[in-house]
Amino acid sequence: MPDQPSRLIAFLARHGRCQPQHRPWPRYQLEREDWVLLGHSLASNADWLLIGLWAEGGPPVARVHMALFDEEGGLPAIASLECPESSFPSVGWARPGAIRLERTIRDLHGLTPLDPVDDRPWLIHDPALPYRFLPVEGYNLHHIPVGPVHAGIIEPGHFRFTCAGETVVRLEERLGYVHKGIEQLLCGASLEQAARIVGRVSGDSAVAYALAFARAVEAATQTEAPPRAHHIRALMAELERIANHLGDIGAICNDAAFAFMHARCGELREDVLRTAEACFGHRLMMDCVVPGGVAADITEDKAARVSALVAKLHLQTKRLAKVYDQEASLQDRTVGTGALSSRLAHRFAAGGFIGRASSRTFDARVQPGYAPYDQMEFGVPMLTEGDVNARVLLRFHEIESSLSLIERLIASLPAGPVLCPLTATGAPTGAPTGNEEREGVALVEGFRGDVLVWLRLAADGKTVRRCHPRDPSWFQWPLLEAAINGNIVPDFPLCNKSFNCSYAGHDL
Repeated sequence: MPDQPSRLIAFLARHGRCQPQHRPWPRYQLEREDWVLLGHSLASNADWLLIGLWAEGGPPVARVHMALFDEEGGLPAIASLECPESSFPSVGWARPGAIRLERTIRDLHGLTPLDPVDDRPWLIHDPALPYRFLPVEGYNLHHIPVGPVHAGIIEPGHFRFTCAGETVVRLEERLGYVHKGIEQLLCGASLEQAARIVGRVSGDSAVAYALAFARAVEAATQTEAPPRAHHIRALMAELERIANHLGDIGAICNDAAFAFMHARCGELREDVLRTAEACFGHRLMMDCVVPGGVAADITEDKAARVSALVAKLHLQTKRLAKVYDQEASLQDRTVGTGALSSRLAHRFAAGGFIGRASSRTFDARVQPGYAPYDQMEFGVPMLTEGDVNARVLLRFHEIESSLSLIERLIASLPAGPVLCPLTATGAPTGAPTGNEEREGVALVEGFRGDVLVWLRLAADGKTVRRCHPRDPSWFQWPLLEAAINGNIVPDFPLCNKSFNCSYAGHDL
C-alpha cells in the first residue's frame, strides 16, 4: 500500500463511510448526492476506471455497488449506494461501460437507473415487446440480421448489421439468450456449491473464475492459502491461458481460410488439455481451485510432464508465429482489419489481449497483483495497432510469457501443504463484534482479461448471501461493435473471433 491514498480513495473516504467488514479493497457507503458527485468526478477523471457495477435487490436493503480502479494510484475501491426507492442515479453517461450493466441491474433486481443513456431491457426477451434497435440514417442502407441461432457449435447471440453495400455502417448486438440465473443460484449456496457454480460461469475460464471466487472467500474470511497452492494455481491459470490462445489463433486463421494453422493450433491445444487432465484430473481443470488452496497436489512426475509440454510448445509456437508472419494471404486479411482505438479501449477499461493490443497495459497479475505473481518479475506484452493482426500477435507473445512463467513456477515450487482450512467463524478484525456478515472481492487475470468476483458471506463464513461474478466480456462486447465499423461484412468473423468474447460469462 502506498504511503498516501490515491485520489479516488481520498474522494470516497471524504464522501462515504468505510465498511470494515469488506476486504481487501475498501468499500464506502455513499449517500445519494455523493453518488451523483462521484459520477461527475468519473467524467472529469479519465484515470478512474469503472471495472464493475452490480446490485443487491434486497431484502433487507437494496443496494448498487460500483467497483473502480485508479490507474494513477494503482488501487481499486468500491462505492455503494442504498436504494430504498428502488432507483439510483445512472453513471452510464460518464462511463459507457456501465450502460449494459445498468440495464441488467434493472432486469435482474428491479432497480431503475435514473436518466439512463439506454432504457431498453437487456436480459428480458419478451416476444410481445419488439426490441428497438438503434436507428441509422443514410442512403442505400440495408440490414443483415444474424442469429441468435448460428451454424455450428456457437452460443446464441443476435447481430444486426446495417450496411452500405459490403461496408458495415453499424453493428448492434443483442445478447442475454444464455442467461442462467447465476446470481440467484448462488444466494444461500454453501461455499462448496458456490465454488462449483462460479467455476462453470464460462467453461473456457474455469480456473480464472474459480481462482477469483477462492480469493474473494479468502479475503472475506482473512485466510491465506499455502505458498505451494499459490504456485499450483498460477500453473493451472497459465495452462488455461495457453490453451485458449492456441484455440483462438487457429480459429482466426481458419476464418481467413488458412486451415493449416487451425489444424496445428488445435493439435497443440489438445496437448495442453490432455496434460491438464493427466495432472489435475480434468481437461478444463474444473473444481481444482478451491477456497483455501487447491484440491490436489502435483507430483514430481506430473511436473516433469508439464515441463516436457512447455519445451515442445516453446519450439512449436515459435514456428507457427513465423508461419503466420510470413503468410501474405493471412496478413492481407488481418492487418488493418477491425482496428480498436486506444481511446476506446481505455474508456471501456478493456482488459486482456484486447486492451493490450490497443496500448492499454493493464494486467491484474501485476496491478493490483496477487500471489504468486507479486513475487515474480515478468513483462506484459503490449501493441499499439489494435487490429486483428495485433490481437493475434499479442496472443503469441502471451503464450511465450506464460511458458516462461510455468518454467519458473515449477522450478521454484515450494514444499508444504496445498490446502488450509478457512479462518474460524467470528467477526472480521476491525469489525464490530456480533453476527456480522463479511465481504470479499478479488480481481484475477483470465485469458480474456480481468475476472471480478464479489461476495457477501453469512456470519458463519460458510454460506454465500450474495455473489456477483463479472466477466471481462462486459467491457469488450461493446468494443466489437466499434471495431467492425467501416470494415466489410466478410471480415466480421475475423473481428469477432479476434475478440472471442464470452456469451455465457456475459449473460450470467
